[in-house]
Amino acid sequence: MISPLAYIHPEAKIGENVEIAPFVFIDKNVVIGDNNKIMANANILFGSRIGNGNTIFPGAVIGAIPQDLKFQGEDSTAEIGDNNLIRENVTINRGTAAKGRTIVGNNNLLMESVHVAHDALVGNGCIIGNSTKMAGEIVIDDNAIISGGVLMHQFCHVGSYVMIQGGSRFSKDIPPYIIAGREPIAFSGINIIGLRRRGFTNEVIESIHNAYRIIYQSGLNTTEALKKIEDEFEKSPEIDYIIDFIRNSERGIIK
Repeated sequence: MISPLAYIHPEAKIGENVEIAPFVFIDKNVVIGDNNKIMANANILFGSRIGNGNTIFPGAVIGAIPQDLKFQGEDSTAEIGDNNLIRENVTINRGTAAKGRTIVGNNNLLMESVHVAHDALVGNGCIIGNSTKMAGEIVIDDNAIISGGVLMHQFCHVGSYVMIQGGSRFSKDIPPYIIAGREPIAFSGINIIGLRRRGFTNEVIESIHNAYRIIYQSGLNTTEALKKIEDEFEKSPEIDYIIDFIRNSERGIIK
């Protein structure tokens, strides 16, 4: 299962049933779990931690040092969970002193030439389109769909179950359950099709929709809108998540 043409540092830890193709480079201080497939010319560098059941395509580079001039060689990691598809030429840099690690969770698809910068946190079940670039310390919550060619400013937060239009760029947070699109990027409705596919009931979808009508269409400022939702809406995990996400946004949300 391991090609004699691959280089594996003797200190690297490799699990069971791992397929490693020719010309793969695996550095020291690397831990790779079970049932992974690593295709030709992938580079798994110092500080990489890879779970189980992942497929890593040719040209991917995991664990390269951050593209951050503040980085001083400190020990840090790039951590990949389970059952991810990491396509050709994806780059996932390891962390800096800021957080110490970059994390990609489970069951994600990172398409060709995606870049995940230092100290980023990508949740579970996300689809990240071709050539999307994530700057340092961004956070993407579970089940987000980010189309191709998207540019994400550092420190931005993307909520769960969003759909972001291809070619978008943004420097503010994208709250959960919505579609974000147009130029400049703006709220473009809620992600009704995506929510239905994920099993959200019509009642929950309508509640989410009504909350965003208040946030984006009532003419109230953000503080007033959130207070109105708290006062008038029946409590639910979805409404609580929207309120907490927006209230805790450090960059502000898209308009």
